[in-house]
Amino acid sequence: MASSTDASQLPSAAVRQSNFEQAVAYSLHLWPSLTLAVQNNWGGPDSEDKRDWFAGAVVDLFPEFSDAPQSKTAEEPDLEDVETVLLQVMIDEFEVNVDDDSGTEVAGNIIRARAECAIGQFDEVHKLSQRFQNLKGKKVDQLFKKAEDADQDTDWESDDDEDEDDEGDVDMNDAPAVPKEKPAPEVDEDGFTKVTHKKR
Repeated sequence: MASSTDASQLPSAAVRQSNFEQAVAYSLHLWPSLTLAVQNNWGGPDSEDKRDWFAGAVVDLFPEFSDAPQSKTAEEPDLEDVETVLLQVMIDEFEVNVDDDSGTEVAGNIIRARAECAIGQFDEVHKLSQRFQNLKGKKVDQLFKKAEDADQDTDWESDDDEDEDDEGDVDMNDAPAVPKEKPAPEVDEDGFTKVTHKKR
């Protein structure tokens, strides 16, 4: 980190603000709990719009960057403040009580990005952007498709741990796993469905 950055070398407030806003949006899009809530419309039919509003609400917790020399006038929220807002919005808007540590992680990403943007560095923003690009259409979708079918047999759940270290495990990953189809039920001439025993 360049500690000798003076105001004249600093990117404009608008550039720093824009990067910070992107970092917040990426952080929320990378949050599995929120992604699951949006995909399942737990926030109602406008869940996607709610996520966008959510990002704006988080950005609004922080004072806007200013080109003025004394820009450190307003109080900045700390990690705990941000995490509290994240978790509260998840309950209020999506009816999800996030009880893992993911809220802390998301708040940490936002606070780190904020600190870097303040001094005109955008490494954290680029990191979040890269993670978001790598995730699009990949693992997140696979994980959440499984989670959506929570009512079905729990065979899926044993796969969750394997998803995390797919890279080194090549055995069965050439094709996506397809659940076995149940055979069509047999109906006799009276319209009753025959009960068949599973093969062991």
